[in-house]
Amino acid sequence: MSSLRVVLHAPTADALARARRNALNLVKARPEAEVLIVANGAAVASALDIPDPASDSWLRLCRNTLTAQKLSNTAGLEEVDAAVVTLAECQAQGWAYIRA
Repeated sequence: MSSLRVVLHAPTADALARARRNALNLVKARPEAEVLIVANGAAVASALDIPDPASDSWLRLCRNTLTAQKLSNTAGLEEVDAAVVTLAECQAQGWAYIRA
């Protein structure tokens, strides 16, 4: 069976909290799964304000959001150029999309 690949989209602070829980639950149930959490909008500031060592390795911050909101990624979390591009590319590669 091929590995399950899931991209969780978190555009709000509440969605980020759900995505983090979803990712942890997914990997607990399917340890072989590949998971990405893509945060944009209000979720980016929340990710910077409230780190989560258990799930931040899967987290990708939208650089467009960082720029638009004049935020600095002092936490050193991974970034993508644009959330919309990353989400579309993941789906084109067969990843399951879930909006948290």
